[in-house]
Amino acid sequence: MKVLWVFAHPEPASLSAALRDEGLAALTEDGHDHRVSDLYAMGWKAVVDREDFPGEAPTDRLVITQASRRGYQGGTLSEDILAEQEKLDWADAVVFQFPLWWYGMPAILKGWFDRVFVKGYAYGVRENGSSGRTLRYGQGRLSGKRALTVVTVGGPEPTFGPRGINGQLDHVLFPLLHGTLWYTGMSALPPVAVHGADRLSEEDYGVAARRVRAAVSTLADTDPIAYRTQNGGDYDDRLVLRPHLAAGRSGLSVHVAD
Repeated sequence: MKVLWVFAHPEPASLSAALRDEGLAALTEDGHDHRVSDLYAMGWKAVVDREDFPGEAPTDRLVITQASRRGYQGGTLSEDILAEQEKLDWADAVVFQFPLWWYGMPAILKGWFDRVFVKGYAYGVRENGSSGRTLRYGQGRLSGKRALTVVTVGGPEPTFGPRGINGQLDHVLFPLLHGTLWYTGMSALPPVAVHGADRLSEEDYGVAARRVRAAVSTLADTDPIAYRTQNGGDYDDRLVLRPHLAAGRSGLSVHVAD
């Protein structure tokens, strides 16, 4: 298996970096190929701007969706974006690792998605060219790839449980797992979370390292989250879940098949 590891933490001596190295070592031991995008070490530019689209006339109004599609189709996106897309095309699976900051990913990783997942590449993809239905939520250009999220969290595990004050972790990560990964066709695996990250004991670290190693060693075999596909019949023409499914329920969990 070919694995891309996208890493977003500013400190090379951090817990996150140590866990990344554990995961990469496990991949090597299991005979998998891997590549790493260490966003802070790369000096990744986190904002979308005109520099991303050198093929656009500097005097024209910049419409991001249109410019990104033209740039992708014409091969004129900036070199750093093209390099990350090449890594994604190469990979069978992607590990996204980051600390949970204010209920989301660090800005540098959000900027990676903003800049790399351009229209025509990761979204805005249609069946049969431009004439068919839109392929998203389980379909699309990135379908067939697996995605694992590894996240370090400051709060204790119970606070991210079904009744915890911070909200259930897979709901907290829903914008990434469902709204980004599944939207583009990638199969999102259950996230691996290391809780109490600022106060881990040596024993706790050992447990966390084994969990990360186990998760990456079973990337090919772990059942993904059973999100419903957009075009599989569960949603009506308005893309609203049909009333007989998850009857009487609402909220994010209805988008996971029973």
